[in-house]
Amino acid sequence: MTKLRSMLYKHIAKPVFFALPPDFAHARTMDGLWGVGKIPGAATAVRKVSIRRHTELESTWNDMHFTSPVGLSAGLDKNGRIVPMMQALGFGFSEVGSVTAEPCAGNEKPWFYRLPKTESLVVHVGLANIGVKKILARLERNSKKVQSEYPTILSIARTNSQTASGVEEGIADYVASAKAAKKSEAVQMIELNISCPNAYGGETYTTPELLEKLLAAVDAVKVGKPIFIKMPLDLSWARTKKLLEVAVRHTVTGVTIANLTKRRDLVDFKESLPDEVLGGISGAPLRERSTELVAQTYKHFGNKLIIIGVGGILSAEDAYEKIKAGATYVGLVTGLIFNGPQFVEEVNRGLVRLLKSEGYQHISEAIGAAHR
Repeated sequence: MTKLRSMLYKHIAKPVFFALPPDFAHARTMDGLWGVGKIPGAATAVRKVSIRRHTELESTWNDMHFTSPVGLSAGLDKNGRIVPMMQALGFGFSEVGSVTAEPCAGNEKPWFYRLPKTESLVVHVGLANIGVKKILARLERNSKKVQSEYPTILSIARTNSQTASGVEEGIADYVASAKAAKKSEAVQMIELNISCPNAYGGETYTTPELLEKLLAAVDAVKVGKPIFIKMPLDLSWARTKKLLEVAVRHTVTGVTIANLTKRRDLVDFKESLPDEVLGGISGAPLRERSTELVAQTYKHFGNKLIIIGVGGILSAEDAYEKIKAGATYVGLVTGLIFNGPQFVEEVNRGLVRLLKSEGYQHISEAIGAAHR
């Protein structure tokens, strides 16, 4: 059945979607998922026909149960509209956002540009969202069953505006969102996105000194929930390591590795990309570098930080490689867009197959296996 759905998406749905302007296709897809998710019982019905239980992939951490280590990365569900539907498709967790303390219209459109041959998107959204308070209120309207059984990470960034672009103003923006998230039972974890490549003023908190100031302020909130940091992709390991050394001195539980790349000079494009197309690069071009950073982080901080590996996951093999490099969880967005809604279950089944091929009984046995 999964193979049939894959063929239908590849040969029927995808050609239609990819014939439409990317921004239009994205907006209509989100509207559709949101609409279906609001129909009573619809998400449950989708879940029953779309996925199966994989006990080899299930885990419990910090009183949260994950049906799979594969999650939805931040960037798709910016306003928290489709959490129940993402659970229904087989994700083990969702990241919502990135959200900001104040509503933000984002950058001038178009926001997306497709690079099908490169298996990539150019993303220039600029943290568009309706603001943390409205998003939390929306998440809290989900059923108590979804809120209690499906781990949700709220990805927090500073508002993309000149007003919040100063160091202290930006910290106050993060803190306001963290305080709001602290009170919400609909959010089980928080991610501090310090590496959005499309925001006003750039990646302010990617120096040890400024990250120290930000984390000290977040510590003072006493969120009481696991805190992750969304790391940049484009820094050297030496610079990344200095940031991680700061992180482990604070109430940081883990890191998400990594965000989009701005280094077009390092991307092996399979088709032309016009200079006027702005934004960060997603998908396959991130795969090798993000996995390398996962491996280095696990090697030096694996006993102190949980790792969510993100970047270039377009197959079960890609996800498994990140897990073996040291990621406890993995996240994806571009793979879902390029491969369709059945892709999550394809990855889950593929992970089970890969585990068995190497003699493992459970996904936990494969974490960091490349280092052994």
